[in-house]
Amino acid sequence: MSTINKIAELAKVSRTTVSRVINDSPNVSDAARSRVLKVIEETGYVPSEQAKSLRTKKTKVIGVILPKISTETSSKIVSGLDEVLAPFGYQILLASTNLQKEKEIEFLHLLKVRQVDGIILVATNADESLVKEILQLKKPMVVIGQEIPGVSNVLYGDYHAARDLVSLMINKGHKKIAFIGVDESDVAVGVKRKKGYLDVMQENKLTIEDQWIQKGIFDIDSGYDAMKKILDKSTTIPTAVFAVTDRLAIGAMQCLKEKGFVIPEDIAITGIGASELSQYVTPSLTTVDYLNKQAGREAAKIILQSIQQEEYSINKINLEYRLIERNSL
Repeated sequence: MSTINKIAELAKVSRTTVSRVINDSPNVSDAARSRVLKVIEETGYVPSEQAKSLRTKKTKVIGVILPKISTETSSKIVSGLDEVLAPFGYQILLASTNLQKEKEIEFLHLLKVRQVDGIILVATNADESLVKEILQLKKPMVVIGQEIPGVSNVLYGDYHAARDLVSLMINKGHKKIAFIGVDESDVAVGVKRKKGYLDVMQENKLTIEDQWIQKGIFDIDSGYDAMKKILDKSTTIPTAVFAVTDRLAIGAMQCLKEKGFVIPEDIAITGIGASELSQYVTPSLTTVDYLNKQAGREAAKIILQSIQQEEYSINKINLEYRLIERNSL
């Protein structure tokens, strides 16, 4: 394999100039850069990434912490990240918390030790301990999905998407609308989506029975269980259900079918997430597409800007979303 000294000799430049070209330094003339790149191409020289990281103090690795590595949401976000980062030579190091809050902090520590160039966290909570750890990192950082002060955020329209879905239900003639949510430690999904539901119901002066509000844990089974509680405990059966995720909605749909209800004639239902399964269940599910791949792209752009400028600028991006009306409503 050719060495830097050999490259310098063939290109008729100094070893320093070769190093600057390899590390994409601007302090090289166009003519010299062109000669060096031509020799590198002809010889097939591949610089040692380890040696480059020692010189530049850059590892060309971005750490990404996901709530679950196997979900469609995570897959789309990572696809968007890779689309932007790969052309710049960055690799992605994935870590999955499996929805365990303490794992988020654990992986932040681990990635700091690994000396990644930046960290992207798809957060499931915004509690005080997590915020404290993030602010102590002093490393380029982007949080997707939760609004955390002091760092860059890529945010979904949780409150407004919930408002739009509940308003659509009311416009369809529904006045008795139940709610299946998640724990409020997840501010985006547990708090903002619930607030959207409550605000629209109150603005329209619609009554909410206590039993109409139930919680799940982000899976289909808990959606089924929450719907069963609504049916078993309510004095008045609702005519519609707003579930804060597609998986919860799909579980609720299964429960309704087993209990003999026809969707949407007896009870309508909506979710959020635009999962692949949402279009194939019967009836197909009315939902909201959060454009997760775009979330990944935006987070990658922010992290690249912070690394290249060597300053931790704070950006906040509010993503658009798309309401998809299907047959469940």
